[in-house]
Amino acid sequence: MNASNAAEVRQHILDTAKPIMLGKGFSAVGLNQILLAARIPKGSFYHYFGSKEAFGEALLEAYFVDYLDHLDHLLVRQPGTGAQRLMSYWSNWQAMQEGNDPEGKCLAVKLGAEVSDLSESMRAVLRRGTTQIVARLAACIEEGQADRSLTGIADAHGTAATLYQLWLGATLLEKIQRDGQPLKVAMATTRQLLSLSEFA
Repeated sequence: MNASNAAEVRQHILDTAKPIMLGKGFSAVGLNQILLAARIPKGSFYHYFGSKEAFGEALLEAYFVDYLDHLDHLLVRQPGTGAQRLMSYWSNWQAMQEGNDPEGKCLAVKLGAEVSDLSESMRAVLRRGTTQIVARLAACIEEGQADRSLTGIADAHGTAATLYQLWLGATLLEKIQRDGQPLKVAMATTRQLLSLSEFA
């Protein structure tokens, strides 16, 4: 097998496992379920991942690569003011979490509390990934400050961290309540923290 094919097989395993993990979590998914869904033998799995924990690390790393690219699309490559691009991110988050597509759900929310207690290495991946998310949000807030679409914010990074924590918590509550209310409250609070009107 050449390097290109090997990379494709490895990615196929990760892509196949992601929706399963989003549905059931990390501990509840056995290796056999992944093998059956991906249609690969056990030996192939261990060729690419030395353990289930190493697989979990790779799954989270791949998730954050994709997620950060998605974030860059919304926060950097889209036209508009810093405030408009930032609010498009929260609007997209709200729509994805209220929807029924498991692919749109947040793997960091689904696995975060569970695997952070199970694996230090997986917790480290989550920490790196979420730190990068907050940094990108802070950069967008700074752009909003520069173009005057966001005013009255003293600490861009602190505000970014607060907003991200707000939305993570709201997403967790949405999983419990399933009525959209936690996300609506998060959106209203976001606009308040950013001093934006409902129509901004």
